[in-house]
Amino acid sequence: MTFGRVNPNFRLQDQGIEGLGNVYYNFMEPALIENALKRGEGTLGNGGTFLVSTGEFTGRSPKDKFTVRTPTTEDTIWWENNAPMEADAFDRLHADMLEHMKGGEYFVQDLTAGADPTHAINVRVVNELAWHNLFIRHLLRRPTRDALDTFVADYTIINCPTFKADPKKHGCRTETVIAVNIDKKMILIGNTEYAGENKKSVFGLLNYILPEKGIMPMHCSANHAKGNPVDSAVFFGLSGTGKTTLSADPNRTLIGDDEHGWSDRGTFNFEGGCYAKTIGLNPEAEPEIYATTQMFGTVIENMVYDEDTKELDFEDSSLTENMRCAYPLESIPNASDNGLGGHPKNVIMLTCDAFGVLPPVARLTPAQAEYHFLSGFTAKMAGTERGVTEPSPAFSTCFGAPFMPRRPEAYGALLRQKIAEHGTTCWLVNTGWTGGAYGTGSRMPIKATRALLTAALDGSLNHVEFRKDANFGFEVPVSVPGVDDSLLDPRSTWADKDAYDAQAAKLVGMFADNFEQYLPYIDADVKAAAIG
Repeated sequence: MTFGRVNPNFRLQDQGIEGLGNVYYNFMEPALIENALKRGEGTLGNGGTFLVSTGEFTGRSPKDKFTVRTPTTEDTIWWENNAPMEADAFDRLHADMLEHMKGGEYFVQDLTAGADPTHAINVRVVNELAWHNLFIRHLLRRPTRDALDTFVADYTIINCPTFKADPKKHGCRTETVIAVNIDKKMILIGNTEYAGENKKSVFGLLNYILPEKGIMPMHCSANHAKGNPVDSAVFFGLSGTGKTTLSADPNRTLIGDDEHGWSDRGTFNFEGGCYAKTIGLNPEAEPEIYATTQMFGTVIENMVYDEDTKELDFEDSSLTENMRCAYPLESIPNASDNGLGGHPKNVIMLTCDAFGVLPPVARLTPAQAEYHFLSGFTAKMAGTERGVTEPSPAFSTCFGAPFMPRRPEAYGALLRQKIAEHGTTCWLVNTGWTGGAYGTGSRMPIKATRALLTAALDGSLNHVEFRKDANFGFEVPVSVPGVDDSLLDPRSTWADKDAYDAQAAKLVGMFADNFEQYLPYIDADVKAAAIG
């Protein structure tokens, strides 16, 4: 194989892909940007970034994602959360997509998912768009040139945005489709230019494959103490809870910002890059991420910019609030060079409680950890959506329901097992409201959150006095150096204590109502830990 040149199609024949025009294998960043510009896919930005709009689709299309129903998947997929596609419908979709691709120009990257070679999978990604190929080259892990000569794909992703599915013929919902076939080890993506579909498809695969090996796949960020990978921590959290910001600690080494595994050897990053939100990105608050928006090769997705100067507008969300930048992990100065860490000493579950009920930090037992992991709670604030006049709960199981192919209890039990086995301390950290609900209270001071997080990570928080929370039964510190004692008792921050009690009872009820779906599948101690 000649690296980075036009090659004959024989390397794709094992995936049944024939009859294409030029096929470009494993192009590096300069060649991919050159081709993307030549093809009119986007614009060159400051520092050699690539500015692109994804058109109609500025986010994932979860309702258009399907898993093929086969004897293998029949009893292993959580079908209530994963729409089924019949095997013959997938075959028709596959055949029609390959026919549509004939004669076209395609870009191929041979990549790996998983920093731990023992558990990594090889993924061949076939992209119609050159910039998609650049994106996935950033986000997955890049083998050495020597390794590429003997690369054999475990799974193949074919992403063809110009292909439109036929719902009647292909058994899907619309002309947009993401179809996962575990048996054929293939994923087909059509009629969407949103690049995140490439990366999350791989995450979904790993979420299916790894639990059978006793490996916990996690939608989380992770870091470790500088010079000490054994002192690792993982951060779960839904959008807006501070997962990326709080894990990007300049005093610690970043393992990764989004997807990790926890094996019998420790923590490992699935990815080789980051896909960071850029709305409101501030050079003072997040200087490392901000700097990547002017680095060569960074993909800038769906951001408004000045046509003449190419200056980015980090406040203009007219295209989407989901504007992002994608870059290799080595663009972050304090990033790990191997994506590996030890068994987490601390697991942080971040929530943004807009009800003003939860304390800023609480220590969880393994059973309580499973309960809050399965709950995956955060809250939408009043005014963020039309018609929302008060805080509304958002429960996303395992802090990533859209990416969970198996029933959530499988992941919850595995996390609980690992927490207990390795003596990991689990913390629930509320970055939301205090002194009242959203609209009345105030946002939890970031200084207090950082002080509590630092105390948790350095172990000192374990040695303060704790009280039992009357509403949720977890342990809450009574006093922590550098933190106002009143913040640690949410009820005391409310002017109207009766209003707090009513709000707390309301939130407890919301948790209980949501958790009823898991009761038939969990152990008695987790049921007992649910409330109180």
